[in-house]
Amino acid sequence: MKTYEEKKSQLLSFIDKTMHQDTVVAFSGGVDSSLLLYLCCVAGKKYNTKVYGVMICSVLSPSRDYDIARAVAAEAGAVFDTIHMDELSVPQIRENALERCYVCKKYLFTGLLDFAAQKGITTVLEGTNEDDLHVYRPGIRAIKELGIQSPLADAGLSKEQVRRMASEYGISVAQRPSSPCLATRFPYGTHLNIEDLKAVEKGEQILRNYGFHNVRLRVHKNIARIEVDGSDMPEALRLRREISQKIRALGYDYVTLDLEGFRSGSMDVGIGD
Repeated sequence: MKTYEEKKSQLLSFIDKTMHQDTVVAFSGGVDSSLLLYLCCVAGKKYNTKVYGVMICSVLSPSRDYDIARAVAAEAGAVFDTIHMDELSVPQIRENALERCYVCKKYLFTGLLDFAAQKGITTVLEGTNEDDLHVYRPGIRAIKELGIQSPLADAGLSKEQVRRMASEYGISVAQRPSSPCLATRFPYGTHLNIEDLKAVEKGEQILRNYGFHNVRLRVHKNIARIEVDGSDMPEALRLRREISQKIRALGYDYVTLDLEGFRSGSMDVGIGD
């Protein structure tokens, strides 16, 4: 098993070889893509090549991600750009099918490849890490099919190790919580619409405004199921009346606190069993 230092060395070696040419990095402002973008920019300066940090903007992406991504791209010295795509125009995405993530990644990253082609760029990178390979992530298959490279995962870096490395380089979002697409807040087979997506986004912002770190608002028809870190549960219970009132105002009849606490991918329970 490779050590952290060996994984880090493998990643840096790959970046150094890659950055002899202009490169596009799929960029969300999260820690994974931010580390990747930063390292590419450092090597790009060495070889006088250009790095594009390209954010795909859509209704499934929390709107606050844009300002964060733009600021982090500026810190890294990347050329920040955006492409706007409407996932809800694709039936399998709109109906939140079991393979939604695969279809969505294929749709979005095809758009990213088109962007790269317009710039005359053939190298496109994205920030999947090693941990992502061991959970239900059908979108990774689409990324591989399109020939997009995942240097963090290839080096074997886990999420914790990505955060460690990002902290070593002083990247501002090193400890930022993950911010997956809003479709993950709904059970598979649920019709997705802009109104429901915006309600979830507002609900999670309400929770963050109370100081909770990792938050999810999962929606089961008229029930809003709140996930926070286990250590935050006493505070969530203390504030339960305030929180419930504000969340119900978004259109939910019932507001619950999940006793298992925050866990990534809780809508994927049972898949693959």
